[in-house]
Amino acid sequence: MGVRHAREYVDILKELTEAVSAIGDSYTFFEMEEEEWAALGEEDRREVMEALADDVFFGLGEQPVIAVGSGEITYHPKHHVIEVSQGDNVTRMVRLI
Repeated sequence: MGVRHAREYVDILKELTEAVSAIGDSYTFFEMEEEEWAALGEEDRREVMEALADDVFFGLGEQPVIAVGSGEITYHPKHHVIEVSQGDNVTRMVRLI
């Protein structure tokens, strides 16, 4: 199926990376402990978050909702957006067109 998009993937990935990075415990998606995350340098953290955003983007093509730490990423194909939320609050909308 896949996530349909008309924007450049690199631009979507950049926004999605920023959005998942804002989820305080997003590193738990990779089963990392807080100590492991804290031991990483800034560049390594950025790379982990970009890999997370990439995995989530392609995962949303198979299932429309993916839990990431205490957050949730939802693909709304009818509206051409990916929604990032924590609790009842939508923290980011990533436009796909």
